[in-house]
Amino acid sequence: MIKGKFFIHATNVHQGGGKALLWSVIKSLPSQGLSVLVLDSRMALPDDLPENIQVKKVSPTILQRTNAELWLSRNVQSQDVVLCFGNLPPLFRLRGRAVVFVQNRYLIDDVPLRSFPLGVKLRLTIERLWLSSRMANASEFIVQTPTMQKLLEKKVRYGVPVRVLPFVAKPEGYTRGAQHKEMRKEREYDFIYVASGEPHKNHIRLLDAWCLLAEEGVFPSLCLTLDEVRFADLCCEIKALRDQYGLKIINVGELMHQGVVALYKNASAAIYPSTFESFGLPLIEARQAGLPVLAAELDYVRDVLDPEQSFDPESSVSIARAVKRFMGREEQALPVLDAQQFMDSVLGKAK
Repeated sequence: MIKGKFFIHATNVHQGGGKALLWSVIKSLPSQGLSVLVLDSRMALPDDLPENIQVKKVSPTILQRTNAELWLSRNVQSQDVVLCFGNLPPLFRLRGRAVVFVQNRYLIDDVPLRSFPLGVKLRLTIERLWLSSRMANASEFIVQTPTMQKLLEKKVRYGVPVRVLPFVAKPEGYTRGAQHKEMRKEREYDFIYVASGEPHKNHIRLLDAWCLLAEEGVFPSLCLTLDEVRFADLCCEIKALRDQYGLKIINVGELMHQGVVALYKNASAAIYPSTFESFGLPLIEARQAGLPVLAAELDYVRDVLDPEQSFDPESSVSIARAVKRFMGREEQALPVLDAQQFMDSVLGKAK
C-alpha cells in the first residue's frame, strides 16, 4: 500500500484494447486510500464508483490535455504514485513516482508512418517526440512482452528501467498451446480475425490469400471485426473481392469484449497475420477460448504462444499454404525431373 495518493493518468485512452485494459485496472483499485483518475472525457465509467475514487475528465483537445499535465504536476506530491496509462511520460517533472505503461509499438519501433492518414501520422509523430524528449520524467517503464522491452530499452536514456508485466483482465484458461490441434466441426466460421483495420493488421495480404485459395477451389469462411465507418475503403474492397471470387468473408463490425468472447465460441480457429503488435491480446483470448491459432512467424507471437501453424506475414502465398495445411489439404509435390528428362524436354521443345 502506498503512503500517498494513487493517480491513473490516461487522457488519451477511450477505445479498443487500451480501454479494456484500463477498465480492468480501475476495477482492481484498492479499497483503501485515495485514487484519482484523470481520464479522456469519452471514457465510459459506471455511476457507482467507490467513494475513495475521484474522477477528473479531460476533453480530447491539445489545450485541455496540456492543462491536465499542468494540473498533474501541481497536485502530485512526493509520496504519490502516478500510473501513466497512455504510453507517454508526464509532460512535466513530477514530485511523486511516475510509472509509464507503454503499449503502442508505433511509438518505439522505427517503422515508417507513410501508410497512415495525415492526421494519424501527425499524432504519432508528435507522440514519438513526446516520448523521446520526456523519458527522464519517468521513474519506470512497463511493457507486456520481451520484444517490447528490447525495443524500448534501445530508446531509453537516463537509466530508467523497463519491466515486463504482461496482464489481461482475466488470465484463466490461457496456455501456450491449444487443446484442439485441428479444425473443430460444426462452427459458424472456419477462421476468425479479431482486429481493427490499421495497415499493420495486414488485412490486404489476408484477403489476397483468400483469393488464392478460391482460385484453387478452397473456400473457408472468415469472420472479421472491422468498423465499417472508420475503415470504409477496406470494407468496400472486401465486398468487391467477395463478389468477384465468391469468398465466404463476413464482417460483423467492431464488437464489445463480450461480443468478441461469444464470437470465439462460433469459430474453428483464429488467424492472426498482423505484422507487429505490442502484445497481441486476441492471441491470448483465442487460447482462452481453446482455439487453434494460425499466426505470423514473428517474435510478438512467440512471446505469448506457440501457433499450430505459422506463416510469413509478408507473403499471401505463405498465409494460404498455412490455411491449407491446417485444413488437411496437402500441397502438390513439385514435379522434379532428372537431368536426362530435363534435356529431353529442352530438346523436344527445340524441334
